[in-house]
Parts: sequence; structure tokens; C-alpha cells
Amino acid sequence: MQQHHVRVHRSDENLARTDQLAWKIAECAADPVPVSEEVTEMIINRVIDNAAVAAASLTRRPVVAARSQALAHPRSFNGVGSTVFGEQRSRRVSPEWAAWANGVAVRELDYHDTFLAAEYSHPGDNIPPVVAVAQHLATARGLTGRDLVRGIATGYEVQIDLVKAISLHAHKIDHVAHLGPSAAAGIGTLLGLDPATIFQAVGQALHTTTATRQSRKGEISSWKAYAPAFAGKMAVEAVDRAMRGETSPTPIYEGEDGVIAWLLDGPDAAYEVSLPGAGEAKRAILDSYTKEHSAEYQAQALIDLARKLHREHPELADPANVESIVIHTSHHTHNVIGSGANDPQKYDPTASRETLDHSIPYIFTVALQDGSWHHVDSYRPERAGRADTVALWNRVTTTEDAEWTRRYHSLDPAEKAFGGRVEIRLTDGSRIVDELAVADAHPLGARPFGRAEYIDKFRVLAAGVLEEGEIVRFLSAAERLPSLTAAELGELTIVAANGLLTSLPTPNGIF
Repeated sequence: MQQHHVRVHRSDENLARTDQLAWKIAECAADPVPVSEEVTEMIINRVIDNAAVAAASLTRRPVVAARSQALAHPRSFNGVGSTVFGEQRSRRVSPEWAAWANGVAVRELDYHDTFLAAEYSHPGDNIPPVVAVAQHLATARGLTGRDLVRGIATGYEVQIDLVKAISLHAHKIDHVAHLGPSAAAGIGTLLGLDPATIFQAVGQALHTTTATRQSRKGEISSWKAYAPAFAGKMAVEAVDRAMRGETSPTPIYEGEDGVIAWLLDGPDAAYEVSLPGAGEAKRAILDSYTKEHSAEYQAQALIDLARKLHREHPELADPANVESIVIHTSHHTHNVIGSGANDPQKYDPTASRETLDHSIPYIFTVALQDGSWHHVDSYRPERAGRADTVALWNRVTTTEDAEWTRRYHSLDPAEKAFGGRVEIRLTDGSRIVDELAVADAHPLGARPFGRAEYIDKFRVLAAGVLEEGEIVRFLSAAERLPSLTAAELGELTIVAANGLLTSLPTPNGIF
């Protein structure tokens, strides 16, 4: 990896284009380095994972709305169009709108992959825009599955490398500000664009995707699912403009009035960003991890710990037996999804699903009582409003623990952790203490996810949504991803069971 020193420059310093971070990203994207077999196999896993969570969300209101918007924008003239999750493969729309609809479907349940470091991310959000462009231009540019694999590998690499180096949330900027540039870079790799074009696309994508984190604070709305899809849509449009010769604000990161100077650490800030050097393989996807449970990633290990406590101490399900539950965890977990956020909505039984999936007091309570976690049933209003649940829920708090914060930020994979220690005080005066560092599905967990687990997750979430023949067809296409021809890239979608989507009311808007 090559380390790049990134700081703010005054306009009169005339920072050379080739010394700018956006150019370094563009050079990385334009490097025709082959993708390793190990990375290719993980990309296949994540394509399956994205389709799994999209299948489970096809009938949910935000996804229905996004899909209806996309269907109002038929394919554009320069290609064959892109598929939309749930619709027939022959129904094609303009690629930026396919990226939009499919991105919402993937993100709606907060159930796909994650990478956490200086910033948060869901790098699987790169897949919808890159696939959409690949499908649209497959015939015109002779694109194959191998080209798509290269584009996705770049998207993961750039986003994860930015996430390792630059914190956005510390300045209340939403994490999709790293996704816009990464998706633009991934599309640039897919299309074989030169560094100068990718540079302009990366700058435009960043400029149009910086927004505040209010979408993940207080009463969390459906925009949480839309934000990454918006970044993917902006990336497609940014690449389109750059290919037409249009330019971006420069230097976008380092400028006197740029992102770092005014949105992040300020004019005196400096970062060290590492990116693969020329000829160096893009392997960052292997640092990321998927979710077994539909909830914020920092809740994964704590759900598994709650399930363990349910089995070993069934008496904890009754609030009459519990005086208090304190979860000692990292700064991020405490302040983002814990009681440290100081959001009363995290204890509100009438709160939205989006809010509850960012409430570790709620999530831990339900997993402790039920001994399980379900992407639909665990969030139902009647489940959240159960009297014994509300009583126990209000006895759960979080606190920051310096050691868990250190492990959260550790660069050593063997000690990096996203869990915590739970101390439970019972009404009889006794105490139960237990801890879990990583989720069971984590690569270092009790039951790491492999291809079989990804396929099982897909089958579970597709049940009742896709016909068996469609499940088999999609899995076959996904597992053949590197060898897919231009004509076969349209196979990378899922078609809902007959009548499922037509039975849903379609919202009306402007389009």
C-alpha cells in the first residue's frame, strides 16, 4: 500500500492535480491489476448477500416507492438499460435510476455487509451502481463478468481505504460521503476509463454526496435507506458528466474551501490515506464482514451474546428478576446506538423501525427475551410495545469503556472488536457478567460466514418472495459471475414471485 499525505492547501499553493487525493484514487481505479481468486469469491458472496436482503425488502414501502420512481424512467438511448430488483429481466430502466431503486432495496433492512474503522460504511452499497452501469453498457462496450468483478473490487477498495483514514461522523457528516467517490471509481474501473476522467467523476461524486448525519439521529426516517442509493445515483451521473468532458471542483479534498477545510477537521488538518500502488491487488473487501442479523453492525455481537444469556439464564427474560443491565462497550456503540446518544426515541416503543435498529437497549432486550432475532418480527409494533419488554428495556443502558474503544480502533485483526461486556444486576442482589468481542458470523467468530451461509441467508430471505426456480437461476448466475458474457450480465437480478408486486399499491409523485 502507498501512503498519501493529505492536507489543506491554500489556493495560491497551486497543488498539482497529480498530488491530489482524487487523482490518487483515480490512478488506483485505472490500474488494470487482476483480481485474485480469493477476492473474486468474496465478491460473489456479497452479490448473493445484496440480493438476499433486497428480496426480503421488495414489498416494504420505501423500496416500493423507489422502484416506482425507477420504472418511470425507461432505459436511456446509449445502452440496453438496467434491471430493477423484483421486476422482469426484460424490463429495463436508465442506469442511474436502477442504481437508485436497487440501492434502496439493498439498504432498507440494514442487513448487508459492513466495515468499521475511523468511519462507518456498508461497502456493499457500491454493488448496485456498478452493476447497473455494467448491464446498461454491456453490449455497447463488450463488458463481461470479469470487468464487473474488477469494478466492484475497486469500489470496495476505495471506500474501505477512505474509511480507515478519514472520520466523517466526528463532524456529523454522513458516511455516504466516502461512497460517492468509491462508486464513481468502481464505475471508472468497470468502463476502463483513464485517470483524468475518473478524477473528475470522483470530485463531482464527493461534492454532491456530502450531507449531515441527521438522517441517523433522533427519529430516524426512511432516508437512511435512500442515502446510499442517492450516492450511487450521483456517482453514475458524475461519471456520465466526466465522460462528456465536464469537470469538478478542484482540489475537492484539499482545497482552501474544500471538504476537509470546512466539513471535516479544518484548515490545519492532515490525513494519511493508504491506497494500493501500481500493480498491487485490491483486497480490501476481505477486511469487511456481513451481518447475520438485521440490525446495526455494532449490535451483531451483542445480539449473539443476548441469545447466549437467554439459553443459559432464562430468568433474565422477566423484568421482575432484573434490577439493571449495563453494556460496557466502545465510544461509537455507546454514542451512536446506545444510551450515550441521548435520543429518547431509542426507548420509545412507538419509534420507527429505522430508529429501533439503531437502539442497542431495544435490540439487546428483545434478543435476551426471545433468544433470537428476526428481520421482521423483532421490529413489529406489537413486539416493541409488549409491557414486559418495555419494562426490561428501560433497565438497559450503555457506558463507554476505554478498552473496548481501543479494541474497536485496533489495526490488529486478532483484537479488533465490536462487542462489549454486559453486567446484569438481579433483584436478589446477584450479578451475571459476560462478554463477546465479535459476532458469531465474523471471520474470527464462532460460526464464520462462508459460501454456504451466504446461500442459506439468501434462501431464508427469498422464501415466499421468489419462486424456487428463480432462486436456483439467480444463484447459478451469481456463482458464474467472472465468466458471465455481456448478454448474461442482465441475469444478475431477482424476479419476484408472480403477482407479488402487482398486489402492492403504487405511490404517485411527479414522474
